[in-house]
Amino acid sequence: MSHSSRIYFPDSFLDQMRTLLPDAADYERFIAISQQPLRRSIRVNTLKITVEAFLLLVEPYRWALTPIPWCTEGFWIAREDAGALPLGSTAEHLAGLFYIQEASSMLPVTALFDGMPEPERVMDVAAAPGSKTTQIAARMGNRGAVLANEYSASRVKVLHANLSRCGVSNTAIAHFDGRVYGPALPESFDAVLLDAPCSGEGVIRKDADALRNWSPESTAEIAATQCDLIDSAFHTLHPGGTLVYSTCTLNQSENQQVIAWLMAKYPHAVAIEPLDGLFAGAERAATPEGFLHVFPQIFDSEGFFVARLRKLQSVPPMPAPGYKVGKLPFSPVKNREQQEISAAAAKAGLVWNSATHSLWQRDKELWLFPQAIESLLGKVRFSRIGIRLAETFPKGWRWQHEAVIALADPQATNRFELTLAEAEEWYRGRDIYPERDLPGREILVTCQHQPLGIAKKVGSRIKNNYPRDLVRDGKLFSS
Repeated sequence: MSHSSRIYFPDSFLDQMRTLLPDAADYERFIAISQQPLRRSIRVNTLKITVEAFLLLVEPYRWALTPIPWCTEGFWIAREDAGALPLGSTAEHLAGLFYIQEASSMLPVTALFDGMPEPERVMDVAAAPGSKTTQIAARMGNRGAVLANEYSASRVKVLHANLSRCGVSNTAIAHFDGRVYGPALPESFDAVLLDAPCSGEGVIRKDADALRNWSPESTAEIAATQCDLIDSAFHTLHPGGTLVYSTCTLNQSENQQVIAWLMAKYPHAVAIEPLDGLFAGAERAATPEGFLHVFPQIFDSEGFFVARLRKLQSVPPMPAPGYKVGKLPFSPVKNREQQEISAAAAKAGLVWNSATHSLWQRDKELWLFPQAIESLLGKVRFSRIGIRLAETFPKGWRWQHEAVIALADPQATNRFELTLAEAEEWYRGRDIYPERDLPGREILVTCQHQPLGIAKKVGSRIKNNYPRDLVRDGKLFSS
């Protein structure tokens, strides 16, 4: 270990970096920037608000927002009030208007949509915590469908929470090893993002101990898994489809060599699509093959690698999966009932597009599924599909929080705008006593014209039903 006490650099890692960065001055820049804290960055969630409207909304805070060249919704953020209030406790973050996302991690989705502007079905193979899934859903405008897969059980919950907060309605979450999809869902997607699990050499600015367990041996082991995952992902693509492979690591065995392995296996079926023209300045990170190999010193970001491939033709199928999927516990809602439910939902201020989403039921629960996922039902088991809309009661329906966040109609007649101080009470799980007229018995609660939830009027108060697991304590935006 050498250079710095803050960051742990194994000697063999430094040897590798000297080989990757033969120019001594460039190598020194890499060492120097690795010891500087990472710039914070955010991505505006265009499912909820336009970039222009967002910039106007946050103008009073005097945040210094610098556009990120490869993502029109992305900004580096510097805040004078950073010590006073965490970014995650701002009203705008709680309402899902932006996502806190590292700048270079916005690159893969930009590359994906540059190669396939209007995909109908996309898979995100390693989706948690959801930064790229929410970015994909926003680019799709909640149309089509995204299969968001996450292998780690503990991270599935976080993934769902982030999709909910951002008002995403076109995803199906699954929890499997990514190797199952090639056999289970061959030629089923227009585009696939494989942001592969990796050795994490690019994240040392965020995590000084990222390299504690680093060794050339563990890197080789990870690369073998990545080859299995990219093989599986490639099989799930339609011919003509796009695969983006990315990692937050810097060595070639987990990056260039994984792509080379796939090309050697299917020499006539894989084409590299160069990314050197993806955005102004991209050529500074481009490799001779046209991949983006983002060393942290190039754009003052995390380290990242991005490759985009095109599937030119079918490849021999993988052996059929050996598991049973089991019977789907949902059934489609009949047409007459669909109309009745839609009418009741509209009265509560909830609207959806029946051309892209359909109603399904399971016992007393109503769900809204993205139609583009329906042909995959019965082929894999999903943990969660679309959004839970309502629970059925003898007297009608109880609308679910995630449905309100995703489907609230900004023009609804029952909406009630809270002040920031009242909104803070809402997020703390307390009832609200607004002392002004309430627009009905069932109220769509908003703040900054964004939905916070749905609530009942009891006398002159608004009875809080913000989900208990989301209730916040600690410092919030107006205190």
